[in-house]
Amino acid sequence: MIERYTLPEMGSLWSEQAKFQSWLDVEIAATEAQCRLGRVPAEALATIKAKAAFEVERILEIEAEVRHDVIAFLTNVNEHVGEAGRYVHVGMTSSDVLDTGLALQLKASVAVLRRELDQLAEALRQLARAHKGTVMIGRSHAIHGEPITFGFKVAGWLAEVVRNQERLARLETVVAVGQISGAMGTYANTDPEVEAITCSLLGLVPDTASTQVISRDRHAEYVQTLALVGAALERFSTEIRNLQRTDVLEVEENFAKGQKGSSAMPHKRNPIRSERISGLARVLRSYTVAALENCALWHERDISHSSVERMMLPDCSATLHFMLREMTQVVEGLGVYPENMDRNLNLYGGVVFSQRVLLALVESGLSREEAYRIVQRHAHSAWNQVGGDFRANLESDAEVTGRLSPAQLAACFATDLHQAQLEVIWQRLGI
Repeated sequence: MIERYTLPEMGSLWSEQAKFQSWLDVEIAATEAQCRLGRVPAEALATIKAKAAFEVERILEIEAEVRHDVIAFLTNVNEHVGEAGRYVHVGMTSSDVLDTGLALQLKASVAVLRRELDQLAEALRQLARAHKGTVMIGRSHAIHGEPITFGFKVAGWLAEVVRNQERLARLETVVAVGQISGAMGTYANTDPEVEAITCSLLGLVPDTASTQVISRDRHAEYVQTLALVGAALERFSTEIRNLQRTDVLEVEENFAKGQKGSSAMPHKRNPIRSERISGLARVLRSYTVAALENCALWHERDISHSSVERMMLPDCSATLHFMLREMTQVVEGLGVYPENMDRNLNLYGGVVFSQRVLLALVESGLSREEAYRIVQRHAHSAWNQVGGDFRANLESDAEVTGRLSPAQLAACFATDLHQAQLEVIWQRLGI
């Protein structure tokens, strides 16, 4: 495996320099494969390895005349290697270079994304562990439901990140596929053994049955997987944005010294990074349509996919890379406010404990219908009044106090039961 394709930064990985370097690596590996099979003199291979080089500006200059990027590239390389250049690109077609070189870039790109996702997973693990017992209200339909813990919420995020770690691990294998099969992919002017050796040298495997190009379902899976990871980040960022609302304020993005939230309103502290992540997730999703449409090429090859990929693959790779770093920094600097969580949990005198009261009354001998009627009446009364107090309403109702002792009623407003079974989640995730 060539070392340059391990963990470079994403921007440099998708530069013109990196693209042409991947092409050169493919050409040299294919020439070495031919040499191992006795079809290229060892001296010629040594010359090619020692002298092969290119200049991006020169390639572009030649391409402006010949209108063919691979021919321009080969012409420039041959300017460096001289007579030995006749052993370069033997039996190959342009797509052998393009698609195999692209596989190197995609594989390296996935490795970078996996590293960033691992860092996010660790940040989430630490946050979940720190707030394992920080009680807050759970919400459904954006309405208060029953108590959970903030650690439990973050554990749900971590579980999704773990699934995405598995997806990226698989994706690294999906995209690590090359071809040296020549025109139409039939090996008419080359040898499958050349392909096998070349791919092995590059850390790839040969495509099972390429045409003149590697089928674009692999590339579509790459884009869709990145979009799916982005969708997870959007889920987390949307939750943070909601929890940072002024009337909720249970968590808050870090607000740096000297940072300003509004040109007009000095008090503003906006969740700008989470909003940025949410917006960029839309960009990632938009590319999935183009990636899927790239799958249907004419016959054994056309190049309608090429112009799309030149924009799409670098852009979606760099976009997700940025999003992952942003999300990790948001999580690591997140302000968590347990006192506000407790305040929101006990709004209207703890109406969110209505189910526990309902079940206690049923256990005392009341029918479920009658118990529901009593609890709902007191809950709605508290909900619809400024300073309403559900627990106080219950304590003043003889029908309730006649069946539940003060200790039994107090037990209905405890959160122990809502945390008692969460250990199974911690064990599954190793928190």
